[in-house]
Amino acid sequence: MKKLLCLAGAALSLAAQAQMPKMELSIGMYRIEAEVAADPENRMQGLMHRRVMAPQQGMLFVFTENRAHCMWMKNTLIPLSVAFLDEQGRIINIADMVPQSEDNHCAARPARFALEMNKGWFAGKGIKSGAKLSGIEKAPSPR
Repeated sequence: MKKLLCLAGAALSLAAQAQMPKMELSIGMYRIEAEVAADPENRMQGLMHRRVMAPQQGMLFVFTENRAHCMWMKNTLIPLSVAFLDEQGRIINIADMVPQSEDNHCAARPARFALEMNKGWFAGKGIKSGAKLSGIEKAPSPR
């Protein structure tokens, strides 16, 4: 029974992921295929229960207000790095996150967006605080 419930939860998670809109972003010469979490349900679901994510893929969280948002990794199986972004798409700070942890990782100052990528993606490309993400202006309005 427990296994059946886990499978049902994973199926619901996959269905929610299939509904998330996608958009293209870039930073420097790097292209990102981002799923967009712009409503409460998708922001809460995030990347939970996934086992892999392609190197050029990520998830953009669009927040309803500009404030010091925090992220955690409950039920998230992939090690991730999160970049908190201001309203113009400039990186405020980047944090590495451990799978299945409830530790908070917060924006150093008010943020409008967060971009999750595979752990080490930003560092491996030399992307640091102050870098600007292109395409963010096409993100859907948050709900």
